[in-house]
Amino acid sequence: MIEMLVGLNVSNDEHYALYRKGMTPLLTAAGGGFGYDFKVSEVLINKSGNEINRVFTINFPSNEVMKTFFSNPEYLEIKAKFFEGSVLETTIISSYEKNE
Repeated sequence: MIEMLVGLNVSNDEHYALYRKGMTPLLTAAGGGFGYDFKVSEVLINKSGNEINRVFTINFPSNEVMKTFFSNPEYLEIKAKFFEGSVLETTIISSYEKNE
C-alpha cells in the first residue's frame, strides 16, 4: 500500500467539502481511502514554506493505482470544479509504502 501525508492551505471549506464529497466515491472504487484528517491551527516547523491548515493521509493499493486515479478524467473534472478554487497550496509532506 502507498500512503501520502499531505498538507493543504484550504481557503474555502465549503468548496473543499464538495471536492471531497465528489472524489471520495472514486477513491473508494479505486481501492484507496483516507486514514487521518486534521484541521490544524498552528504549524511549528514547516520546511516547505507553504501555509498549512489541513493535514491528512491518503492511501492507494499501489503506485500504479494512485497514478491512474489522479489522471482519471472524472477526478480531474471534480478537481477543476472544487479543489482548484478552494485550496491555495498543496504540500506533499511524505510518501511511503505501508504494510498492513
